[in-house]
Amino acid sequence: MARKTTGKSGINAWQWSRTAETRRTLLQAAREVFADKGFAEASVADVVERAGSSVGSLYHHFGGKTELFLALWEDHQATHEQSAASAVAKARAGGEEDPLNLFIAGARAFLEGSWQRRDLARLFMDGDGPPGFELIRRTRGREWVRQNAVLLGAGADPVDRVTVAVLTTVIGEAGREIATCSTKREANTITEAAIRLIRQLDPLRPIDD
Repeated sequence: MARKTTGKSGINAWQWSRTAETRRTLLQAAREVFADKGFAEASVADVVERAGSSVGSLYHHFGGKTELFLALWEDHQATHEQSAASAVAKARAGGEEDPLNLFIAGARAFLEGSWQRRDLARLFMDGDGPPGFELIRRTRGREWVRQNAVLLGAGADPVDRVTVAVLTTVIGEAGREIATCSTKREANTITEAAIRLIRQLDPLRPIDD
């Protein structure tokens, strides 16, 4: 039996916990429904039925189907970014200083996440979405290229910019393929192929005259 808390701070903590749990439940239900049906065919009723919740609760927490889809997308992207950042930080803590090796550490984390959350990867890469989602996805993609350029220490030279964009595309396309794999072994094979290609395209490697 849960202990009854009479203090104001205890009540607030309980309310926050309940709100967070409701949000997680709705997001998990949305993940399953969108993965099964896609955005266009899914309905709010489908999500709340799967969640065992109510339409009013969904609208209270998210505002509607579009906002729910975008919240799921943001959570997915945040998890990717946190995993990659943690992998890079761990490599640095272990003494790694080479920018390309740090980049590869982040890439491996991204690709591992593409396998672990392959249902979401398929949904967001190839599935339908609400109006404006494609622009949001492209904008996030440009920001990803910018972050990779900083990590790699690439300059403003057009060749450097193009190379970093290509490297980022390699990771994204490898993630797309991994999301369709039927086994972890297949996913690992694609990861290693992508890493080999990244090493060949190293933007910091001097180009012979």
